[in-house]
Amino acid sequence: MQSVLVANPKGGAGKTTFAVNLAAGLAARGAKVALCDLDRQRSALQWLGLRPPALPVIAGVGAEVRGAGSRDGRDGWMVVDSPAGLHGKNLAHAVKLVTGVLVPVQPSLFDMAATGEFLTSLMDVLGKKRRSIGIIGMRVDPRTRAAATLEAFLNQFELPVITYLRDTQLYPNSAFAGQSVFDAPEYIAAREIRQWEPVFDWMDTLE
Repeated sequence: MQSVLVANPKGGAGKTTFAVNLAAGLAARGAKVALCDLDRQRSALQWLGLRPPALPVIAGVGAEVRGAGSRDGRDGWMVVDSPAGLHGKNLAHAVKLVTGVLVPVQPSLFDMAATGEFLTSLMDVLGKKRRSIGIIGMRVDPRTRAAATLEAFLNQFELPVITYLRDTQLYPNSAFAGQSVFDAPEYIAAREIRQWEPVFDWMDTLE
């Protein structure tokens, strides 16, 4: 099973929102999926506990499997939701256990400042495998000045933004019911689902 770590040192960056929707998106595509929650608040596993049984399977690490769906024989994915403040030896240990690292970042002064130091540490740990780092622009429209500011900030690390996920109430509203944007009717979530396609394309390139 391949695994991807969702990490950012700052609380409120959107890690858990991204992690649960990533897990649900992979499950909707027919993959075997496990969701590992390393945060003390266990928000991701709380979400999983609310998930309706009729939806595609997501196995919770430390929680019972909820939902129903097909297993197509592929090795599948483990999505790891990390705690805020992950650094030092804990970061190095976590990174060695995963296939890739996805870093959700909001285009604010405080988020970028906190993320900059984290990315430097992350690239030191990964060395030549820095291509396994993906940046996700959270709660931002790619056509805005905020997006341009985020891209300019990330240029110093030579890390492109994989995709931007716009600010919409569909994410929190779905979460209340243990669901994701991938579980919503297509006529409601079509735009959001299109924004996720580059994420899955990027994950397909991981070794």
